[in-house]
Amino acid sequence: MDSLYPLKFEPIYKDYIWGGTKLRDKFNRSTPANITNCAESWEISSIEDNISVVINGFLAGNNLQEIIEIYMGDLVGDKVFNEFGDEFPLLIKLIDATDTLSIQVHPDNQVAKERHHAFGKTEMWYIIDSEANAQIITGFNKEITIEEYQNHQEKNTLKEILNTEKAEKDDIFFIPPGRIHAIGKGIMLAEIQQASDITYRIYDWQRVDKNGTPRELHTDLALGVIDFKKYNTYKFSKKSIPNSGIELIKCEFFTTNRLSFNKTMERDYNLIDSFIVMLCIDGICSINYGEGLKETLSKGETILIPAELKNIILEPSEFTTILEIFIE
Repeated sequence: MDSLYPLKFEPIYKDYIWGGTKLRDKFNRSTPANITNCAESWEISSIEDNISVVINGFLAGNNLQEIIEIYMGDLVGDKVFNEFGDEFPLLIKLIDATDTLSIQVHPDNQVAKERHHAFGKTEMWYIIDSEANAQIITGFNKEITIEEYQNHQEKNTLKEILNTEKAEKDDIFFIPPGRIHAIGKGIMLAEIQQASDITYRIYDWQRVDKNGTPRELHTDLALGVIDFKKYNTYKFSKKSIPNSGIELIKCEFFTTNRLSFNKTMERDYNLIDSFIVMLCIDGICSINYGEGLKETLSKGETILIPAELKNIILEPSEFTTILEIFIE
């Protein structure tokens, strides 16, 4: 069996009414002609009917699930394969919002399994670009009761009790299950999440789809999973340290580091029994993974480093920033 190498995938684009052109413009991408409002690019996915297909090397044309079936722990890590089998456990997205998304919430693993036979959704957002005064809705601005929440919902005044945060480049938002949230207008971000497409839509600003029909709301389903507490902190940022990695998020479902470098950087994964996802936010570098073997990673690209590749060398052509994602 041929040896594995860093894998690139064909992006899966989503045309939603709130999408825009930044994914094309900022990352110099060509999107399908039928994608008018390019809202999301699913960079790596094993969601049913949205399974990523390899575009580089001898595995080109094979989808992610097929490759996991063949290479198992060599690709995703033995621990990950034993837990998830041929289902890739994360969904990596790029999102461009030219309008505020619906207010929504996600269930945790237990509820999602009981209701949908699926995984719950814990996610994080990394702000890549934002317009002046762009905001993220996350959590509540005060602790409320279910009755207060329902009263505001009935009166269409939910916004009065929702917490808003200014969203600026390199800000980080962690969205656990139960936290009510929405991406605001004028924001482009990277989303790292559990491999789940379960979303309960709570409020959609009276919008209608292309056919003039309001989008479905999931009022009752959402009510049972919302966390009504108020938290002291909803966002954070961490200053980059040139030519080093810094941990941004560590939870049971994923760890995300940020690598910022303009010099050669070595990465040793011998203590990590997991695949590595690299999402390039800025710059360009080569990924050297063997004697004379390399792949290029450019701004806006995502690549999957197989678990069996334990030592790689990153060589930047300019100052480069990468999100490094894996499971511990």
